[in-house]
Amino acid sequence: MNGKKDGEATPMEVSRRVRIYGKVQGVWFRDSTRREALRLGVTGWVANLPDGSVAGEFRGPEAAVAKLVAWCHHGPEMAQVSRVEVVAGTEGREGTEGREGPFEDFEIRK
Repeated sequence: MNGKKDGEATPMEVSRRVRIYGKVQGVWFRDSTRREALRLGVTGWVANLPDGSVAGEFRGPEAAVAKLVAWCHHGPEMAQVSRVEVVAGTEGREGTEGREGPFEDFEIRK
């Protein structure tokens, strides 16, 4: 056993909650984020929110999570990102409650 509770990041892992604003729905943002996360070895989730933004939580090695967060600042070709908010950990955020880990993969949530 490694002494961590299910869903907690290990000392070599970080967890980041993100909220992406702009033209980010209807442009394959969620699926593109999932593919980028899988390429980087990051687990977590991404979802469209009613206000037109996209929210997600990313967990994995610090460098990989940082690359995925950086990717979110531009997203897929058709996206027009205006702002990205990032917070460490799994603190509750409006529109994202009840979506905590553990994460075994990267999923698109409704």
